[in-house]
Amino acid sequence: MTQLGLRIDVDTFRGTRLGVPNLCRLFAEHHIAATFFFSIGPDNMGRHLWRLLRPSFLKKMLRSKASKLYGWDIIFKGTFLPGPVIGEKLKYIIRAAADAGHEIGFHAWDHHEWQARIDTMSSEEIYRRIENGVEMLTRISGCAPSCSASPAWKCTDAVLIEKSRFPFSYNSDCRGKSIFYPIVNGQPLSQPQIPVTLPTYDEVIGENGISDDNYNKYILSLIKPDTLNVLTVHAEVEGIACFKMFEQFVTMAQARGISLVPLKTFLSDSPKSDPAVMIKKELPGREGWMAFQA
Repeated sequence: MTQLGLRIDVDTFRGTRLGVPNLCRLFAEHHIAATFFFSIGPDNMGRHLWRLLRPSFLKKMLRSKASKLYGWDIIFKGTFLPGPVIGEKLKYIIRAAADAGHEIGFHAWDHHEWQARIDTMSSEEIYRRIENGVEMLTRISGCAPSCSASPAWKCTDAVLIEKSRFPFSYNSDCRGKSIFYPIVNGQPLSQPQIPVTLPTYDEVIGENGISDDNYNKYILSLIKPDTLNVLTVHAEVEGIACFKMFEQFVTMAQARGISLVPLKTFLSDSPKSDPAVMIKKELPGREGWMAFQA
């Protein structure tokens, strides 16, 4: 049976409040378990507005119709006042996702800060941000998160080293083709990477003739048997603005015999994983660098 790993990135207060319950209801109806990566600290995503000065980011925002996709409350969140701490105000939603049997992972303490500053953060700062998030998620769900995923696939060797100090069974910090152990300073680390293999909605919509009408068929055409298939959906996009389209995707995938599973499934089902380095690379349709399996 062809398997598709479902990785749900929850980046914002709005995505947590509205998108996560929508997705949990959908998954319950279809008897699906997924992996939710939660941003847990302050929602300061509105501070990305300054990036509109960059032509590549502005082009992406216009192509994906970001204001309609994400909502004005996300676009201005944390711009004039400190953003709300997601885990404090919406802990009941996160706890409900865990109680429903979904795999719970750590995404970010402050998603905006990670994207904007990860290149210049010290090792101590990186550790503290992860520690803050892990501690809050543990208090909310009753157990420590079993995995993590760097926001926007921005991951460096320093990040990998600091993550190795936490008991994650795996991380999902990059794009790639197969499960591997990342090499840092010439040595493989003990935590495997489960990379994302498929493009996200905002990366391909409006490009090469891809529209809402054919997006589902396009993604399904990329899913192959006997290989690693991992799809990232966002609580803010597929959980809200594109929920009906994603609901159709789930139905179409199951009708084709594709089993939608949490990422941890691949740890037991995959063959021996080889080591590989992670490199920085840019991807068409996305602004800035991302980490890739070399």
